Amino acid sequence: MNVLIVLLIVGLSLMVVVSLVRGVIAFLQTTKMDLENGGTNSAELQMRQNKAMMSRIKYQALAIVAVLVLLAINS
Repeated sequence: MNVLIVLLIVGLSLMVVVSLVRGVIAFLQTTKMDLENGGTNSAELQMRQNKAMMSRIKYQALAIVAVLVLLAINS
């Protein structure tokens, strides 16, 4: 059981990193000119940033819950 939960924590941690990288890439693709001029891509890129960061928060929360379950089982 412990191995399964540890694997789940590792998988969730990888998903956190993937979501973080995707959000940073979307952030880097937006330019100051796009934001000031209301460029066509600015709204889409902002939505991609928000989705990626919300995914990151979701995976972090699930990883924390998995760690708490692991601690509860082993104590």
